[in-house]
Amino acid sequence: MYAAFPAAAVATGAPPVMAALVLGFISSLYGGLTSYASGPAPLHFGAGYVTLAEWWRTRLATALANIVIWMGVGALWLKVLGHW
Repeated sequence: MYAAFPAAAVATGAPPVMAALVLGFISSLYGGLTSYASGPAPLHFGAGYVTLAEWWRTRLATALANIVIWMGVGALWLKVLGHW
């Protein structure tokens, strides 16, 4: 599926490097988003260090911060480098 998404983005006018990087960045968010999405997550959650509500609240804030940084600062940086 990854190859189809950048191809669709480029076909609609997105810069190829930007499309590839954005999809790569966004795909890495799933790892910490839920209590079962990555290898260590069930161990941390299952050990009782955090409640489910704390987990979702913290991971939502982290995901939003990452998106703002990658899409905001990252887009400006790619513009400075001449990739976009």
